[in-house]
Amino acid sequence: MRTSRIAALLLAVSAAVLWAASRMAWITVDTFDDKSGDATNAIIGGLWSTEQTAVAMLLLAGSIAGFALRRTGRRVVGVISALAGIGVSWAPLGLLAGEPDPQRAHQLLSTGEEAKIAAWAEIANLDVNSAGPALAMFGAAVALFGGVLLAMKPGADSAKLNRYERKQDRAAKISRDLEAEPDSGRVMWDALDADIDPTDTRRP
Repeated sequence: MRTSRIAALLLAVSAAVLWAASRMAWITVDTFDDKSGDATNAIIGGLWSTEQTAVAMLLLAGSIAGFALRRTGRRVVGVISALAGIGVSWAPLGLLAGEPDPQRAHQLLSTGEEAKIAAWAEIANLDVNSAGPALAMFGAAVALFGGVLLAMKPGADSAKLNRYERKQDRAAKISRDLEAEPDSGRVMWDALDADIDPTDTRRP
């Protein structure tokens, strides 16, 4: 299997891993409300780090592009995917290396149509569930590796595509020759051989 195809598959794997990580509980929040009492709620990765899902979709699109685009396009996709892998690693890395922000946790749980706690509820405790952020870090690392691999080794365009490009280049050259030497027998034969009507004045 070509290296570019392996890289594209790695981008698909990273997209699946990031999506799975975004559905996992990253933080368990214990709150106290003087009206309803104690409560425990989980904040999933997709809520704490909204870019997780967006980057997963980006990487999935990048994987498809890695199979469909030409060499230059694959290289660009690789660079973008590698940068996305770096960017999406910051949120889970921050949780694994530091402490979650209580105010942000409170805001996420108390706002929106599906608010789980009251605005006056107090944060009693925050616990980081390391499995979710760790899985997200793994997905980000796979995205970085796959993106760099695709950018460094985008592969060559298929022979079929190269033949098509050569045919297009030849047709363009013959059209220029017809404009420069419309009475040349050689040019007329070349045009007929390339299925170009030498008498057609509507050529671009």
